[in-house]
Amino acid sequence: MSPAAVPANTTSRRAGVMAVHSVDRVVFSVPEIAAAEKFYTAFGLEVKRSGQQVDLYTHGHPHCWMSVFANGQAKALQYIRFGIYAEDIDAFRQKIEALGIACEPHPLSSGDGLWLRSPDGVAMQFIVADKVSPSAKTPSAPARPEARREAMAPARSRSAKVFPRWLSHVLLFTPDVSRMLAFCEEVLGLRLSDRSGDLVAFMHTPHGSDHHLLAFVKSDGAGLHHTSWDVGSLDEVGEGSEQLRIAGFTEGWGVGRHVLGSNYFYYARDPWGSFAEYSFDIDFVSPAKDWVSGDYAPEDSFYLWGPAVPEWFVVNTEHTAPA
Repeated sequence: MSPAAVPANTTSRRAGVMAVHSVDRVVFSVPEIAAAEKFYTAFGLEVKRSGQQVDLYTHGHPHCWMSVFANGQAKALQYIRFGIYAEDIDAFRQKIEALGIACEPHPLSSGDGLWLRSPDGVAMQFIVADKVSPSAKTPSAPARPEARREAMAPARSRSAKVFPRWLSHVLLFTPDVSRMLAFCEEVLGLRLSDRSGDLVAFMHTPHGSDHHLLAFVKSDGAGLHHTSWDVGSLDEVGEGSEQLRIAGFTEGWGVGRHVLGSNYFYYARDPWGSFAEYSFDIDFVSPAKDWVSGDYAPEDSFYLWGPAVPEWFVVNTEHTAPA
């Protein structure tokens, strides 16, 4: 509803720790661009189209969070770009070279920064950039038109559009959750927040971020499960789900509340079988203290309340490997 504000305290870092500080951009490809333009406009993002590419922004925020390309083929994650601090670039370069995991720049990229490939074959880019992950717990910011006289809810006809504030996190499919955890700890410097065995795991940056900046769920291959977008209230989670249904995007999961991360959620299913999530009130991991991670039974790791999980929620619809 309200324009996005810059996340609090964007200059913070944890002294003496080398780690990526943000998911700077997610890049993937889809069969045709018009469907992407329609879906993300309905979701509430600012969509800037150029030919067969759309760049996605949150309203009022200057950062490009995601780029989607059309190539006439099945949807596929192409690469993820992470932000790092300038003083860490040489140490990151040495680590990547020592481990022998460097790769050529992705052809859809500008080619700058450091390039490497994860054990799942996903290309990753490290680039010196401003921190765009929150560095403090982000406050609620409900913004709605004046209520009906003394009633708390506005008239349905006056409900304003929901505009996400920023990208909170990304969840990826992987055939080996433990292997990706070890890789992200060693190479990206991320730390485990919580996990459920080898089924799902959540990671944060020690420089301060939401409960998870990056997460993994077990599948038969790599791929993008969902991107998660912060909104300012539980009402905005629900109203966002309604604005998508009105726009014709009727499949999704929620509204509900997670256990790990604690956030309220609604996952909207996109035209390619992956998801964009409205997320509100997620736990925050401060750069000033260590988070005590846990390993939870499956029934305690997914959601506290909400509708039954659709069978297609954890289906990996990507059929082509990243370029």
